[in-house]
Amino acid sequence: MDPSTSTGLQPPPAKKRRRAAPTTVHALGNDVLCMIFAFLDLVQLIRCSAVCKSWSTLINKLKLLQVEYQKHQQTNSGSGLDASSFSERLINIQMEQLAMDRQRLSLQEGAVDIFQWKAHPVGFSKCRMKMGLILTGVGDKVMRLWSAESCKGLDEYILPDKSPLIDFDFDEGKVVGLVGTRICIWRRVGTRDLFSSREGLFTRGLCMRYVDPQAVVGCEDGKVRVFDMYSRKISQIIKMHPGAVSCLSFTDEQLIVSGSSHGSISMSDLSSDQRVATLDTTSSAAGIKTLCLNPSSYSLFAGSSTGYASCWDLRTLRRLWETRVSPNVLYSMHHLRNDRSTLVAGGIDGVLRIIDQDSGEVLSRCIMEENSNISNRSAVKNGVVEKKKAIRLSEDDRIDLRPNRPPISCLAVGMQKVVTTHGDKNIRVWKFASK
Repeated sequence: MDPSTSTGLQPPPAKKRRRAAPTTVHALGNDVLCMIFAFLDLVQLIRCSAVCKSWSTLINKLKLLQVEYQKHQQTNSGSGLDASSFSERLINIQMEQLAMDRQRLSLQEGAVDIFQWKAHPVGFSKCRMKMGLILTGVGDKVMRLWSAESCKGLDEYILPDKSPLIDFDFDEGKVVGLVGTRICIWRRVGTRDLFSSREGLFTRGLCMRYVDPQAVVGCEDGKVRVFDMYSRKISQIIKMHPGAVSCLSFTDEQLIVSGSSHGSISMSDLSSDQRVATLDTTSSAAGIKTLCLNPSSYSLFAGSSTGYASCWDLRTLRRLWETRVSPNVLYSMHHLRNDRSTLVAGGIDGVLRIIDQDSGEVLSRCIMEENSNISNRSAVKNGVVEKKKAIRLSEDDRIDLRPNRPPISCLAVGMQKVVTTHGDKNIRVWKFASK
């Protein structure tokens, strides 16, 4: 007989096992971080210093960047240079240039691995990438946030109703979406609330770009409407084109550039309610499908429905070059911020093209080798990640003989990586190795 039943006493409850809190990088002390950082090369240190303010402070305090910079100079020039003789600003400039040189070489010549996984249950068409994060959507009722490095799903942002998601962007604190005829804002930190403006703000918005605190929406009636986050109202309406606004670019200096389905490109800024300049486009441009503005070189790049890529100097409004880089429509063009050398373009033929920003020359063409699984599949939140190989095509390779090339509907460029969407359920991260 159980003694507890005879005495009327109950056995003591079993102790609950405490779940150990997951260990994060914040648990590492400065001493451990110093030991880790000491093993890294120059470019790896540059990347680490961009992760967060505490890492940047620690790396700068230890003078690791200066030491690695000195080693790099001695290796490449054979001269012993005193790192202390360089100002921090000069070293930062040199570091950035080294990073951009590595970016160009990797995109142009490095080996390419592709990581592919199912990101949505239905086909989706757009992506944005910032701070090592990828946001995907347009096609179903949710936007998903992913890690570009681990390919893991991090968060979801649900649309409030049946209105379609047309375009979106995000920053450190929020996700901004053009949903039907209104703007919706999802808060990423703190209280997870959703703000939705009133319906009917936009006459069939077709595209959106966002720079805090303004969201700029291009509409079917040829006008650009500026939505102010603080007043939560339309602060400005700018007439840009006689036809629909098909694409937009918007800079930190609040310069607005828009392309039209009729082939025109117009510019304005928030100090004017009319377009202030129109760029000289040719009949070969046809409909403008994508725009990409480089604020560090004041260059504007455009891709057309006939496969032409063009470049203008916004200081002189003069066209610098125009090249037919594809036989078919270009849907998306992008470059790494502050990179003045390479531009990445994709379109209906599914070929990822690396283009020289100065000349328009196609430096490299890449496609995924369909039957090229090179490792075991790894699990992510919504399925598995397949690792595949990309191949670089020569000028003599016939693209039309390469099967299974889904169109590149949108792309985003990061450091030694490119993210692409294809109108299907999958997302691809192209990772370029250093040459």
